[in-house]
Amino acid sequence: MTRDLSAAQEFYGAVLGWDFRPGRLGEGFSVGFLEGVPVAGLGTLARALSIPVAWTPYFAVDDADVTAARILERSGTVAVGPLSFGTGRAALGADRDGAAFGIWQGAAIPDWGIGGEAAPAWLELRTRNAFDAAIFYAEVLEWACDHAGCCEVAYDEEDDRILLRHGRRTVARLRGGALAEAPDPQVRPSWDVHFRVPDLETAVKTATTLGGSRLPGPDPDSLTREITLRDPDGALFGIAGPAGPGPS
Repeated sequence: MTRDLSAAQEFYGAVLGWDFRPGRLGEGFSVGFLEGVPVAGLGTLARALSIPVAWTPYFAVDDADVTAARILERSGTVAVGPLSFGTGRAALGADRDGAAFGIWQGAAIPDWGIGGEAAPAWLELRTRNAFDAAIFYAEVLEWACDHAGCCEVAYDEEDDRILLRHGRRTVARLRGGALAEAPDPQVRPSWDVHFRVPDLETAVKTATTLGGSRLPGPDPDSLTREITLRDPDGALFGIAGPAGPGPS
């Protein structure tokens, strides 16, 4: 969600190489494509809704109303919806620690997914307790269930993180930590989206030239090829170079 759709399209088109087409959700919404593959949606921020300028992951669900009820039953928050939007129903909520996420019921864009050759590469939840978060999302979104197509949950002991896999792809990772004690007030439980780029340095240079900025952090090396950027409107997102290990 952004305040200026045209400016956002210009920025992400230059930094990530996307082109844009109208979406099915009405005016003020467009879909970014990378080499013909749908990547992500950009929407004009409605001033009447208290929604920040940010990247927010939306998880597909069978019934938005049932899922919204599960969120509330497990002490999460439903801030908006469920409401009908174009071809489906959506809601915006947050987990118990305040990390925002959306749910979507219905048809959206064919073959729109995570973890393939096109971006986004993966999602990452930074939270206080990854195990508690994994239980919350598993119950709300039916992870690790016995239905066809469900995601699998695994523990990566080496890096102390929870991995969410769909088929052979790792599509998300959950990291725990004492975020409440972090000196930076911007560091709080949140879902972060990471996009692949062919060249990290070129992407960073383009982003800063167009009014974005790079967040402080270690310089990427041959093992850690990830950088966090802020777009001109304030939304945070990650970029990952081709030599990076990804979330596997």
